[in-house]
Amino acid sequence: MGPAEELVRIAKKLDKMVARKSTEGALDLLKSLTGYTMTIQLLQTTRIGVAVNSVRKHCSDEEVVASAKILIKNWKRLLESTTPKKEKDADGDKEKKKGLDVSSCPSEGVKHPKNSAEKNREKHKERRDSTDSRSSSTSAVSSPQKRLSGERANSSKAKPETPRTPTSPSFSPSPCFLAPCYLTGDSVRDKCIEMLTAALRMDDDYKEFGVNCEKMASEIEDHILWGGTDMKYRNRVRSRISNLKDPKNPGLRRNVLCGAIEPSLIARMTAEEMASDELKQLRNAMTQEAIREHQMAKTGGTVTDLFQCGKCKKKNCTYNQVQTRSADEPMTTFVLCNECGNRWKV
Repeated sequence: MGPAEELVRIAKKLDKMVARKSTEGALDLLKSLTGYTMTIQLLQTTRIGVAVNSVRKHCSDEEVVASAKILIKNWKRLLESTTPKKEKDADGDKEKKKGLDVSSCPSEGVKHPKNSAEKNREKHKERRDSTDSRSSSTSAVSSPQKRLSGERANSSKAKPETPRTPTSPSFSPSPCFLAPCYLTGDSVRDKCIEMLTAALRMDDDYKEFGVNCEKMASEIEDHILWGGTDMKYRNRVRSRISNLKDPKNPGLRRNVLCGAIEPSLIARMTAEEMASDELKQLRNAMTQEAIREHQMAKTGGTVTDLFQCGKCKKKNCTYNQVQTRSADEPMTTFVLCNECGNRWKV
């Protein structure tokens, strides 16, 4: 088995762990990923980055989250290494110049011998310089992280986002692995298409039908999009993802993949329509039970045929007389049709 197939297998296992909300064994899978020589092509074809990022967001185990963050950070560096970095080159030149300046100090000390007092001052200065060099090296290491966090802060200020609930789809700054032809230019929409694609690829059903999941997810997202990427849009996307990933409702996903349910139809279906047959039967049984309880929740009255129901026009009725006003006024008569359950008062 090649590395690509092995990475796809690990990604499927991680997706199933997230879907079942049980990340037991995820740490061993994440540790095994450190032994692979990752390339950009492997990241794009296997979608292992999406699976690891999903585990990072949904897992509560700190050790698993830390391991996932390390992998994502290393893969981000791999993606960033393909672009020229002028700032880092400039920083490297500065560091070289500093190294030359420091290395020139001992030669001057050899040329000009000093007395004991000057030597003590020189030693004190060297200790101070070594401390400064260590602090500068640590700041140099942390500077890319600070610069990256500063860029994220600026981008968040430039693009005001709508408030989201904890259950709404989270759009992390992880790289998007969609094919270029399906990118929309909007990071929120691209992330939604990516998550819909992952939902369609659950349990490898798409291989049986030979479906391009990215294309189908792009069509579904296009039908969901009406105005903008507001909270209503995100809720609709989240509802489709949760129903497509539901392990108790595999029929919905298979119907979408085989074409029985068109992308335009799944985009406008309600939660009741997307529910599994078992859930629909349960809801129907609960509704019938509530109707029976409502029909049975009546006080004992007198059966009569003196009143005619306005709905079914039958005279099989039960009536009760209750004093609802003052004592010197007539009582109010409440009538119940025993045939259709219609109620009225006289």
